[in-house]
Amino acid sequence: MIVGIIGKVEKIESTVVHININGLIYEVFISLNTSNAITGKEVKLLTTHIIREDAQLLFGFIDKNEKKMFDTLIKINGVGVKVALAVCSTFSAKIFSEIVTNKDVNLLKQVVGIGPKSASRILVELADFIVDGAEDTNSIARNEATMALESLGFKKEHIQSAIHGVIGDTQTLVKEGLKKLQRL
Repeated sequence: MIVGIIGKVEKIESTVVHININGLIYEVFISLNTSNAITGKEVKLLTTHIIREDAQLLFGFIDKNEKKMFDTLIKINGVGVKVALAVCSTFSAKIFSEIVTNKDVNLLKQVVGIGPKSASRILVELADFIVDGAEDTNSIARNEATMALESLGFKKEHIQSAIHGVIGDTQTLVKEGLKKLQRL
């Protein structure tokens, strides 16, 4: 299993880079975000190595969170490497984490190859996807507020819709969530 690659850039296109390692040239598929981040002649990429009956494919990432996002997406039934790479090209890992947290189907549908059904399925399957370092104070407050409201007997899906778009500390989220949940 190849988990990383360091070498000289021989050729770079928008979604493919050829890397020369001591005379052996590897073709590595990359996202547009990784392509834009490659500057200079030397490159170090984290890789996902996929072995299939008819091919061995390398997917490279500058950012460990982008790799985590890709690896998580390809595990979802119906999401292949092309769609996962399209998601990585469209969103940074931090923005994707926010999309999943906010369950924003419309933003996810902007990715080529993802329709409404696929977007909904991805959001359901990745309900707890958080990138390293992306769990800021607002998401901590959101989690605490969700747990507090669940302990009061409210359902998680109702809580998520009630606190959607509300920004603040745990206390503010609980208050606003309770106001909206009482109307349901």
